[in-house]
Amino acid sequence: MTDEILHEKLSYLGRNLKSSLIRELLKYAGSQDAISFGGGAPDPETFPKEELAEIAKEVIEKEYKYVLQYSTTEGDPELKAEVLKLLHRVYGIKGLTEDNVVITVGSQQALDLISKIFLDSRSYCIVDDPVYLGALNAFSTRFPRFIAAPIEDDGTNLDYVEKKLKELESLGQLNMLKFIYVVPNFHNPAGVTMSLEKRKRLVELAEKYDFLIIEDDPYGALRFEGEHIDPIFKIGGLDRVILLNTFSKILAPGLRIGIVIAHEKIVRKIVMAKQAADLCSPALTQRMTARFLQRYDILEKIKPSIDLYRRKKNTMLKALEENFGHMEGVKWSKPEGGLFIWFTLPERYDTMEMFDIAVKKKIFYVPGKAFRVKAVKCSAMRLSFCLPPEEKIVEGVRRLREVVEIYEKKMKEVKTV
Repeated sequence: MTDEILHEKLSYLGRNLKSSLIRELLKYAGSQDAISFGGGAPDPETFPKEELAEIAKEVIEKEYKYVLQYSTTEGDPELKAEVLKLLHRVYGIKGLTEDNVVITVGSQQALDLISKIFLDSRSYCIVDDPVYLGALNAFSTRFPRFIAAPIEDDGTNLDYVEKKLKELESLGQLNMLKFIYVVPNFHNPAGVTMSLEKRKRLVELAEKYDFLIIEDDPYGALRFEGEHIDPIFKIGGLDRVILLNTFSKILAPGLRIGIVIAHEKIVRKIVMAKQAADLCSPALTQRMTARFLQRYDILEKIKPSIDLYRRKKNTMLKALEENFGHMEGVKWSKPEGGLFIWFTLPERYDTMEMFDIAVKKKIFYVPGKAFRVKAVKCSAMRLSFCLPPEEKIVEGVRRLREVVEIYEKKMKEVKTV
């Protein structure tokens, strides 16, 4: 089949689909001697493999009529009950029922389903700049009009958001704004945490201008330091906030367990969209997760993981200071949890252009351009410290300094030509 014939057969969406920039850039990251700060994959040594192996064997042998069969679209009732207990224990969220919960195939499916039920080409949605690439990809399939709000050290720039809200109101288009999407805890990719004051103000803005808040919290349980901050969901409630969570970062991503907490009317629409997408999430991994939560205290179980990631984060911060502390105009975030550091070079750098040098040095990162609504030059990059061992983090940052030095030299050579 020729490209021309295929182009004619494809839908508008099919013609505009693009491969994940991260996956394209990191496809060589598994080569020998390579060090990757690219993906957000948890350290496999944190997976409770023995416990999950025992549970898998048991539920397949004793509960095969359920776990090897189709499940309900809404999700395993036993898992949903455990999720509600965790929400109460961790966040102090009360008053929810199983009708407020739907289990998805990871948070990525949740983002895709949300885009399907809320967005179309007439819609506006507000996202951060930089924004989590998975959300940007999911929302982009509906071709909405994006409003990209700059990220500050304490979260989304809400002055900018309010300015844009007033502009939409003056244009008579406020009803076309569907939601704002935020990652308030240990932002991916920026690594920052939204302050309590901003969380409260965001809810106030949502009430005043009548829009929804999508609160994505995959990293909230991985806090290394600082005080717990109430989720936006607890402040704004079911009528204003949709809360997304996952067990990918605190249990195992291969289980593909995502969670949506929302008003029952929204949950019902998500369920309808999920029925068309995949009928149901796998009963086996849902029941395995439920049994794990029933038998083990997951908050105690993740304490070694938190200690490990804290050490890795501190190792990377120290290495960045040693290798880049002398460079004028270089800065990086200092996350209180999560898996990522946002590393910014002076504006004259282009980390996408610089990536070719990084490949030769076998050090991988994700250029900041991948996290921008508009594909413009960017001098930042996302560094993930969760997967490499500490000695490779040190070596990787050293290689990164070499990459920057080589790129700087090439820029000077171009200027003199």
